[in-house]
Amino acid sequence: MADTLFGRMITAMVTPMRDDGSIDFDGLQRLAVHLADHGHDGLLVNGTTGESPTTTDGEDYDCVQAVVEAVGDRVKVMAGCGTNDTEHSARAAREMVARGADSLLVVTPYYNKPPQDCILEHIRMVAEAGGDTPVMLYDIPGRTGTALATDTIRRAAEIEQVKAVKDAKGDFFEAARLMAETDLLWFSGDDVVNLAHLAQGAAGVVSVVGHVAGEKYAEMIACVDRGDLARAREINAQVIPVVDAIMHVSQGAIQAKAAMKMLGVIESDHLRMPLRQGPPEHQEILRTALQAAGLL
Repeated sequence: MADTLFGRMITAMVTPMRDDGSIDFDGLQRLAVHLADHGHDGLLVNGTTGESPTTTDGEDYDCVQAVVEAVGDRVKVMAGCGTNDTEHSARAAREMVARGADSLLVVTPYYNKPPQDCILEHIRMVAEAGGDTPVMLYDIPGRTGTALATDTIRRAAEIEQVKAVKDAKGDFFEAARLMAETDLLWFSGDDVVNLAHLAQGAAGVVSVVGHVAGEKYAEMIACVDRGDLARAREINAQVIPVVDAIMHVSQGAIQAKAAMKMLGVIESDHLRMPLRQGPPEHQEILRTALQAAGLL
């Protein structure tokens, strides 16, 4: 796969925790190495799947540093720094870059629902706080309550640091329009539609299912690159049960941690409230799906 500033097969990592809720930094580094060994050329730390709503700033910075120390010479390390407080986000951007992050993920401010001109200025201020570090925007209106308007993305593309979009909005026509009109790299931010995004020109994926299917997704990206859509469709069909088990049976971080424990990569699948492990039947669905896809 050709390189990008962010990598192309990227997983939004879970944050391993001990049963008492403290972060297992050794486990985090083992997970990073495991993913780097299984198809990844990029990792996202402190994303939603990493339970960023319940981790402290200090923990976030330490997680970035731990992953950079473990695999920073092998993969691109992106750090989620976006919040609904611009100064907070800018402060996080500065510190995460200081800890070694190669790039930054900036989500649309959530809950306070700023108008589009305010969102654009938020992006600008956070991007500038990171110096010349590349920025990927994260458009996920299902979580933030506000979509990035096409014109906002178009104008954000003029900000020097803004290089990419993680698309969990699923407006494929507007994605195609913006890929044609700008130099922005496009990334699927929803495992359900990874192949659809890649087929119309996305550079890669920022995945949750990549915890278990990194090598398959890396192959799918390579297949699309060389025009082998038949093989890409085969791979997509193979992972459908796993995507379903991780993304639809429960919540992504919950099921991804359960999968990593099943595979013996992390010792505990503990989460911080308001997330917790689901009932045994959820894990049984996950186990069956992983076995069907040849991943367990």
